Amino acid sequence: MATELTPYAERIVHVRFEGRSQDIPFATLDVGDLSSDQDLRNALARYFDVPERKFAPYVVERHTNGNITVRPEAVFG
Repeated sequence: MATELTPYAERIVHVRFEGRSQDIPFATLDVGDLSSDQDLRNALARYFDVPERKFAPYVVERHTNGNITVRPEAVFG
């Protein structure tokens, strides 16, 4: 079963940062399908006005519908 892509104008980056979740449109971050994981991390650092190193350990998950989740690395144990 194929998942349909969300229209570009409606795609979001869901980010978990400093204990809060936020959905940010691609256009607000000026990112797109060809943006690298590092491009996304850098755009989020600019958006939150923090040093880029804050997002260095964050995981970028690309979903089949075109949306992206950026979150801290999960630690178990």
